[in-house]
Amino acid sequence: MSSSSSSPAPERALVLGGGGSTGNAWLIGLLAGLAEAGVDVTAADLTIGTSAGSTAAAQVVGTPLPELYAAALTAPDRHRPTGAPPGPRRNPGRPVPDQLQRLHATIAASSDITDFRRRMGAAALELDASADGFWAPRWRSTVAARLPGARWPERRVLVTAVDARSGQPVTFDRDSGVDVVDAVAASCSSGLPYRIGDELYIDGGYRANAENADLAAGAARVLVLSPFGGRSLHPFAWGTHLQTQVDALRAGGSEVLTVFPTPDAEHLFGERGMELSLRPDAARAGHDQGHDLAASVAGFWQ
Repeated sequence: MSSSSSSPAPERALVLGGGGSTGNAWLIGLLAGLAEAGVDVTAADLTIGTSAGSTAAAQVVGTPLPELYAAALTAPDRHRPTGAPPGPRRNPGRPVPDQLQRLHATIAASSDITDFRRRMGAAALELDASADGFWAPRWRSTVAARLPGARWPERRVLVTAVDARSGQPVTFDRDSGVDVVDAVAASCSSGLPYRIGDELYIDGGYRANAENADLAAGAARVLVLSPFGGRSLHPFAWGTHLQTQVDALRAGGSEVLTVFPTPDAEHLFGERGMELSLRPDAARAGHDQGHDLAASVAGFWQ
């Protein structure tokens, strides 16, 4: 279901990286803070979203930033994912510490990024075989409640995922034949695989890294917002680290600016990334940072 459409090289590309629930809140806060200071980067020619960043990518092109920021400042019910309608709690497989342990073990057993993706897909399929079959519809409802609709925006948006059976990278866009709710649900599926038709998909962060900035190749200017601060658990030799991708973009003629959370906000991400009670703190941290960085981002972006 990867899009095969070709588009002219974008002038400006916005990359929204993964980072869990707090990462999404930080992205929303940062974008809102920039916009309040007169720098609206959501009008990019190309927006690339991965995992939590895919949710933000779909949100910001259809909902006013002040509204999204106000919602992020409200601590949600800890028993219910952000934006979810009343109903069973999402249970994608394992809690975050267990998922991190599984990631470390899988990386250690993998020979390269391709092998890693295959192993992650196989583990997800094993979980799926013992699941009750109701998770995917519930997850779609949760994701749909967070988004302004199921239609893709007119601006070009790419959402990343991985085919759970083959381990191959996938990108969805408005020409893929998949609505944006399904695309985002697939990109955020870090435990159980998400079904679209006959296909099963897992988190877009498994494609290469949490940002997938390489997909912006050819853009004149690339702004990368990374809740994880560009960090990666992968061996550097795999070539998936954000810095490696930034170097390649620059070698290809792109100007690149990366933005990471400030050191005093780093505790809100990583292992604590799915703590919904921390969303307001993450949103405020991003908002303050957006105001502080507005001048430098404006000089780069405009």
